Amino acid sequence: MRRFLLCAALLIGGGDVAYAPAVAATVDREKDVPPYSLPDPLIRTNGQPVRTAREWRESRRPELLRLFADEEYGRTLVGRPSDLKFVVRESVPNARGGRATRLRIGVLFEGREEGRQMELLVYLPNEVKGPVPVFLGLNFDGNYTTTAEPDLPVPRHWVMGLFGNPTADHRPLAASRGIHQHQFPYAYALEHGYGIVTAGYGEIEPDLPGHWRDGPRGLGPEPGPQDWGCLGAWAWGLSRSMDYLETNPRIDSRRVAVMGFSRLGKAAVWAAAQDERFALVVSQNSGAGGVALSKRLFGEDVAHLAGPLGHWFAPAFARYAGNEAALPIDQHELVALLAPRPVLILSATEDSYSDPKGEFLGGLGADPVYRMLKAGGLNTRTWPPPSELVSGSIGYFLRPGGHDVTLEDWQAMIAFTDQKLRAVPHKAHVP
Repeated sequence: MRRFLLCAALLIGGGDVAYAPAVAATVDREKDVPPYSLPDPLIRTNGQPVRTAREWRESRRPELLRLFADEEYGRTLVGRPSDLKFVVRESVPNARGGRATRLRIGVLFEGREEGRQMELLVYLPNEVKGPVPVFLGLNFDGNYTTTAEPDLPVPRHWVMGLFGNPTADHRPLAASRGIHQHQFPYAYALEHGYGIVTAGYGEIEPDLPGHWRDGPRGLGPEPGPQDWGCLGAWAWGLSRSMDYLETNPRIDSRRVAVMGFSRLGKAAVWAAAQDERFALVVSQNSGAGGVALSKRLFGEDVAHLAGPLGHWFAPAFARYAGNEAALPIDQHELVALLAPRPVLILSATEDSYSDPKGEFLGGLGADPVYRMLKAGGLNTRTWPPPSELVSGSIGYFLRPGGHDVTLEDWQAMIAFTDQKLRAVPHKAHVP
């Protein structure tokens, strides 16, 4: 059984739609979902049940991490490079009308400017005293696309050109300044006491087959069948960003929420599964290979992920193309690897290719692990209607519209994060 809709749906932006037609279409296609069974996250591969937090921690969790590394994302270069270096390239104490401090931080993977690297764009609220919580997430086409500020330089690194952004043979254009700023509402986050940190994913590693030498994967030998793909490289970049955040006294590194949209949502969840320093995780329309169940065969399938997008994953993942039933894991177990930390799953009614119901079920399937760890869980068994925030340790929010990031998503994110991380008190704010 093939999944539904065209792969081009991955690249389109979203528009508001009525919920009833979207739900009706989803329900209509549900009859075509084949019977499937999910592996139990609390049963080890030897058949033994996991009954205690200690057994989860010492046995089952490491086993699941190895399975996801070997079968899907690939084995990642472990830890912080010994030569990693941070360079403050700019510090603007009165950015955005005096409301924020803006930093540009060079993260030099090889400790030198001419080596592999990325640049972090950091905004911290000036009106909050003491260390602040931050959202950390990658962007698609360069930091300058997330804001219209004219003094932010146009980067020189490779860009994909997504969501209406024109490029010149993957080179950034000045005309693209601020083109994705609706996905990064800096003013809204700052007014609520949060900082935001971002970097262009294409600077970590280009999103093209055969470019593994241009990113952190080039720091090691040529990847083999079970070694990391681009998603692993982007996830690794998020962990190196966290290395920097731990050095900045204005940032509360105990309250860093890692977030990501679409393919970058896949990377964010995989980063948090491997790196437990992230206190909270936000998956935005991450779909298949993110938090949506693979065995449902709804939306994107493994044949597409491991075919045209095979450079994202370990080559070994291709063995499950058209054979999802043979997968020894599914994405609810990836969500379970985040436990007991809070995770918010954001979906959209019109984003069928990302399978919003499958994303919800990915969270629901992780619920037994959260509850075994006495960390709460998902506070509903029924797929909720749009614009209703479910705020357990596993949170869920279904937004009307399509594949995009909107202010409504950010409102849900900040409401959820306020509850879970107890954000620094902030001034009253009316959106």
